[in-house]
Amino acid sequence: MTISKPRKRLLFVVIASLALLAIVANFFVFLGLTGADIASQFSRIPLPRLSRKPWHSQDKIDGPYQPRDAHPISLLIAEADKKWAVYENTRSTTFRQTVAKYRTRYGRHPPPGFKDWYRFARKKNVHNIDDFEQIMDDLRPFWAIEPKVLRNLAANMWRDDKNGVAGIHIRNHKVVKESNKSWRSETLITLVEKIVKYLPDMDIAMNRLDQPRVVVPWEDMQAYLKKEQDTRQLRPNVKNEYTTGMDDLLNITTADEPAHQEDPEWFAAHGKQYMETAKLACPPESHARNHDMPKADAEALYKNRMGGVIANFNLSSDLCTVGPEIQDQHGFLYSGSTVIPTKRLVPIFGECKVNVNSDILFPANMYWKHDVRYDYDEKHDDLDWEHKSDSMIWRGVTSGGAQTSDNWQKMHRQRLVRIVNSTIMANQPVRIVSEQPEKPGEYENFRHFHPADFAANHTDVGFTESMSCVPDCAFYNDVFSMKPQAPFPEQFKQKYLVDVDGHSFSGRWHAFIESKSLGIKATIFREWHDSRLFAWRHFVPMDNRYDDVYSILTYFIGVGVPPEERAVGPTDDAYVPRHEAEGKRLANQGREWAKKVLRREDIEIYMFRLLLEYGRIMDDNRDRIGYDGDGSELDKYDGVAKTDQDQVAH
Repeated sequence: MTISKPRKRLLFVVIASLALLAIVANFFVFLGLTGADIASQFSRIPLPRLSRKPWHSQDKIDGPYQPRDAHPISLLIAEADKKWAVYENTRSTTFRQTVAKYRTRYGRHPPPGFKDWYRFARKKNVHNIDDFEQIMDDLRPFWAIEPKVLRNLAANMWRDDKNGVAGIHIRNHKVVKESNKSWRSETLITLVEKIVKYLPDMDIAMNRLDQPRVVVPWEDMQAYLKKEQDTRQLRPNVKNEYTTGMDDLLNITTADEPAHQEDPEWFAAHGKQYMETAKLACPPESHARNHDMPKADAEALYKNRMGGVIANFNLSSDLCTVGPEIQDQHGFLYSGSTVIPTKRLVPIFGECKVNVNSDILFPANMYWKHDVRYDYDEKHDDLDWEHKSDSMIWRGVTSGGAQTSDNWQKMHRQRLVRIVNSTIMANQPVRIVSEQPEKPGEYENFRHFHPADFAANHTDVGFTESMSCVPDCAFYNDVFSMKPQAPFPEQFKQKYLVDVDGHSFSGRWHAFIESKSLGIKATIFREWHDSRLFAWRHFVPMDNRYDDVYSILTYFIGVGVPPEERAVGPTDDAYVPRHEAEGKRLANQGREWAKKVLRREDIEIYMFRLLLEYGRIMDDNRDRIGYDGDGSELDKYDGVAKTDQDQVAH
């Protein structure tokens, strides 16, 4: 039998090793050394140390996530997976189920046109036919206001152009007029035209400004919500169509103003502390209104005690909870540049809002309008995860509030740039979590981590230009060195993309989630998609003070040397093992999820449903219109739609 070449080589290596061992042993015997002496001599030979395998090394990226250590982020990822699984497993799969769930949740029949919307949504492969809770929450209080009052407001709020409101007017299934137009209303019209053939006559008042508008005092809002609750009922024999020919819609045949116009009661609050207005919409016992609540008690509601990482993303942007701590650390809250609010409940559509606002959210125009600065394109040179740099990148301008030489340090973007600046952080210790030296896989707070070197090696954050300054931005000349712009292909070379607010929400967020990088998000603003995105499954949440940024980055990138590998015994240095698989997992999950729930088709589906629900609250007969069938007429269609969905899913 012949022996293959690889086996011959292996046999040669074994024989040579044995021969070398025999020579060494004989040499020591020749010197008169005992067996103990020989062992002692071998122990002096410096051998290369093998790196300990990270806790996640055997994880399958696509398999169920099982935390391999007790790092708070590992545990939060596992918890988010469970919540997402519940979300996935409770979706309605038929029209019957969808209608039944609607009636159970909201105590009313679905609005007229619901069957058309359902068919539209299924044909466009909607992922979760039930997830439109944001729409219902936004519109709930308007049930307490007379429809004719709402129609009058919507028809006329655009008339004083200094108040920053545009009007869109629909008649006979067409957009027939645009009032006080702007690029925002023009973009929204291109979306509305996709579904206008299904809509009743209506007027839409749209916010032209960057920042949200409506702040209803808490006591008034509770009265509105109680009235809405009391009016819920499932009437028999409702009419499945909207009312035509109602008064108080805008008369599009004349330029004359109506005899009576409801006053929206706008007031200017540019450059003022927003929390002075916002806290009025908070419960009396909240941190925003109860100054006796300790800061630590408020933080415990949404932050983990280790590393300060976010445990409740929803509460992390709740101004009633966090407002007092960030009112001097966020540009919009400290010195908003375009703030024209009202305390009256008025029906105005907006792209974003903070939790105390009652604006009606619609999908932001930047998510719909094709703009190379904000769109993710599959043609982008987006590297696979393994080829990206272990770095967090951010580029932007100094927007966020009205800035002066005395207040710029209180702006949120400026704080982000400073907190990851290696020079500024040279002698400033920060808190992270570190593995306990004697308990691998267990963690503790480490409060004297010096991040300067880490920031220099793993962050690329800076401004590209200055703007929004009073009287000008010359004071920045001695503060920041501007960095070159980084288009998406350049940013996508980094594994971690941090996204923070500007004047309001960030239009880059969808593109970041769609990319192969991992999005890190800090915001006080709410958007239409929030209920669809799960923190710690599809993205990484970050505190609006950014005091957890190093806890986040050291978790994914790793820092320090394992205690057993240190040349000289235990030290006070921090050690966090690298969690590479978790980073890739979250990036992949966010990307795949965006393809299912953040598509342009999803924006159309959301807007269609929003305007059906909006049309009903504006209808004089809103309590007597709706769909009261059992859904059986779509049984055949559901069989086809579900087959289509299954094919898309697999």
